[in-house]
Amino acid sequence: MTKTEKVYELLKTAYPDAKCGLVYISPLQLLISTMLSAQATDKSVNKVTEELYMQYPDLGSLLTLSQEEIELKIKKIGLYKNKSKNIYNMLRVLKDKYNGEVPKNMEELMSLPGVGRKTASVVLTEAFNIPAFPVDTHVFRITKRIGIAKGNTADNVSDEMMKKLPKYKWHLMHHLLITHGRTTCIARSPKCTICNVNELCNYYKKRIVKE
Repeated sequence: MTKTEKVYELLKTAYPDAKCGLVYISPLQLLISTMLSAQATDKSVNKVTEELYMQYPDLGSLLTLSQEEIELKIKKIGLYKNKSKNIYNMLRVLKDKYNGEVPKNMEELMSLPGVGRKTASVVLTEAFNIPAFPVDTHVFRITKRIGIAKGNTADNVSDEMMKKLPKYKWHLMHHLLITHGRTTCIARSPKCTICNVNELCNYYKKRIVKE
């Protein structure tokens, strides 16, 4: 068993309920929530989208909103001005180019305003069960700390992880790493002594030596 697979098994034991933290009922809602989640917590996104999706649950109703109205509704989220502009334009591209449907492949998703590889990967794996490996700040930080990825960009780390794990493990590993990052391997002062993968972790080994 490789180091990456060992980490997967240990985290799977530690977090049996790891899953997506965003609340949504359609691929479109997931797409919007993921766009909003950049530099924001899932909790803050869910607070904003609960009312938004209740009043505007689908493409037709969302298209009635002006960019300024979207701004007002997501104002509590960071970078809301840029995000509202992207969402406003993205909705129109879906209507005009994709018959109102969220695309089911990476290239078309990434052609949408405001949608990068991470967002596209989340939509593919969560909404359509198409294998992908999204890399957010938690996944990037933890894979580098443990030493199961070396890439200097999120895309490079995604490529590495997809090579090191079979496709059927990508989806869960993504959520396991995020959960680990939120609860234990936090950005500042990680809780290394209670971490169940510390014996495999390069960061922990260096920390012990220093101490």
